[in-house]
Amino acid sequence: MASPMAQLHNHPQRTTLRVQLRRNVVLQDMTAEQWQELAPLLTIIEYRKSDLLVRQGDEQMEQFFIVDGMLKRVVTNSEGHEMVLRFAAESEMDTSYAAWRLRTPIPYSIVAVTKVRAAKLPMPQWVAFLDRHVEIKLRFEYEVMKLMSEVMAHTITLHLLDAPGRLLRFQRKHPELADRIPKKELAAYLNLTPETLSRLKQKLGSL
Repeated sequence: MASPMAQLHNHPQRTTLRVQLRRNVVLQDMTAEQWQELAPLLTIIEYRKSDLLVRQGDEQMEQFFIVDGMLKRVVTNSEGHEMVLRFAAESEMDTSYAAWRLRTPIPYSIVAVTKVRAAKLPMPQWVAFLDRHVEIKLRFEYEVMKLMSEVMAHTITLHLLDAPGRLLRFQRKHPELADRIPKKELAAYLNLTPETLSRLKQKLGSL
């Protein structure tokens, strides 16, 4: 279960949190006035490993900015089989913005891979803020399109590349995450067993 929430402006570590949030890919170029407007809307919450931030099928939507830790997007079919779509860590974000715009339930879950600290706000408040600041909206929507493109490319990779190719592509695309993701999680993302992933790492490391 997530820890109790605290508004950013009341948080005992608010100064450090503001510095960390201003490194976020979406928030980094905001002016002082824009930040002053957004900050009171942000809630800081801490999640334990495996906590659900968003459940597939939810209709209540939020915007998340990662301060510490790592999240994953997961889809689950009717038989309970899970597919990991992406990982995101510090300075990145996750969102249900596309579902909000399409007026559909969220088609995936967002889960804490590690202990996570994040800033969040309800999607209606975030959308209203974006509508008041077109340049931030353009940056955010560009990041959403990149994110969706990344998920699509990963799905295609699972079909077109063999196991070594999938691992090499991930190491090339995400070197900053390669050693941080638990073996079981990375194996699921690459559609491998943990044992196969270990063998591949050993083999590729000896080349």
